[in-house]
Amino acid sequence: MNETLQQLLLAALHDETVRTQLLATREESDPCAAFCDCATRLGYPVTVGELFCMGEEFNAAMLRSVNGGGVEGPEGWNDAYEMFFAALG
Repeated sequence: MNETLQQLLLAALHDETVRTQLLATREESDPCAAFCDCATRLGYPVTVGELFCMGEEFNAAMLRSVNGGGVEGPEGWNDAYEMFFAALG
């Protein structure tokens, strides 16, 4: 998770209004876009492309860290959007 998402996560963990707004985005027809719009309105600019890229970069780094390189990463670990909500609890 990049610094912007980490700051947003901390805000959501400490402010129920922020948490509620972010959780409500999961009910939208395009939840990732709604999440990014909400985060940006709250002062934490993030795009859908950045979310995708974060997940891919994290997964690639994890696979590179395995001697000889990993074949497949753990399922879901390349999804920064879902990892954010998992951390939010």
